[in-house]
Amino acid sequence: MKILFVSMPSVHVIRWIENLKDTSHELFWFDVLDRGRLDTLESVTQFVEWKKRKVQPIKGEYFLSKKYPTVFEKIQPLLEVTANEALEKIILEIQPDIVHSFEMQGCSYPILKTMQKYHNIKWLYSCWGTDLYYYQQFPIHLKKIKLLLSRVNYLHTDCKRDFEIAKQLGFQGKHVGVIPGGTGYKLQDLEIYKLPLEDRKIILVKGYEHHLGRGLNIIMALEAIKNQVDNYEVVVFGAHPVVIEYIQSHQLGFKVFDRNGLSHQKILELMGKSLIYIGNSISDGMPNTLLEAIVMGVFPIQSNPGGVTEEIIKDGVNGLLINNPESILTIQNLILKSISNHYLLERAAHENAILAKDKLDYDQNSIKVISIYDIILKCE
Repeated sequence: MKILFVSMPSVHVIRWIENLKDTSHELFWFDVLDRGRLDTLESVTQFVEWKKRKVQPIKGEYFLSKKYPTVFEKIQPLLEVTANEALEKIILEIQPDIVHSFEMQGCSYPILKTMQKYHNIKWLYSCWGTDLYYYQQFPIHLKKIKLLLSRVNYLHTDCKRDFEIAKQLGFQGKHVGVIPGGTGYKLQDLEIYKLPLEDRKIILVKGYEHHLGRGLNIIMALEAIKNQVDNYEVVVFGAHPVVIEYIQSHQLGFKVFDRNGLSHQKILELMGKSLIYIGNSISDGMPNTLLEAIVMGVFPIQSNPGGVTEEIIKDGVNGLLINNPESILTIQNLILKSISNHYLLERAAHENAILAKDKLDYDQNSIKVISIYDIILKCE
């Protein structure tokens, strides 16, 4: 079978593709955003550097693309080679059996026109993060989402919530299962980075602050209870500039890393030293950092948009849910509850170790990933 993956460069896509390294499938990857090569298997044929201008850049073009994207979308084919055109050229060249796109707005919208043209090609779409839950509220996106889901044949999600939303929005294809976006984790390899619970003194914070992330509310909550958390080191990773500026201007003394300050591996190692992990947003899928916290034995305090987090966290048992991500008071009370109850932390660590083996093990989920393509093959 010829499988054409369509995505942005991403560690989660790399890990997904690596599941297929010992199969007989022919693997191809299209860099739909034209950002560069994927650090993946040598056997994967990559289509990159495809964006070419048809005419010289026009003054105001960038402004138009950002301010009036619908208008720009109509004139874009006159200005430059589009993802739809590049994909069609690839399809004609390799004749794929499956096109598998990851993420919707950036990586699946741009290929919809061509996929509508080639109905004989099976389309598998992996739903990420806020693809459906957040963007369905905007009429311009809702129309595109419904159109895309009506063409998609197979759907992979990282949570049950998004499958239910997809059905409500008209998806009538086959749901191939709930599997973490990056497949899972090699649990045994990560054991060496995990400190015993009693040796952990770090409160780890995800510092995203943008239209969805609410990391600043966590920082403000910790500031309000600074005396009670004096015995802990607060470390903030993935911090946006506004979070860094707040920490510095308020002289909080927290250790902070910007968006590119730590590699994925270093974050995992840091989690292995952390007692508590806090992530907060108004919209997300099943957060990968939450799953990583569970795997690394960190006590998770996590927002719960659309009920997604409660699919894996039972409030007060193996973590705590932030049911109001805008409430600083709620977050500070949850932090105080966790650091004052050692039994809660111990029980959560035990529960999450079992959960990790049952649902987040790379080898087990790798079998599920491979079976997805076998299912599609049998459905032909």
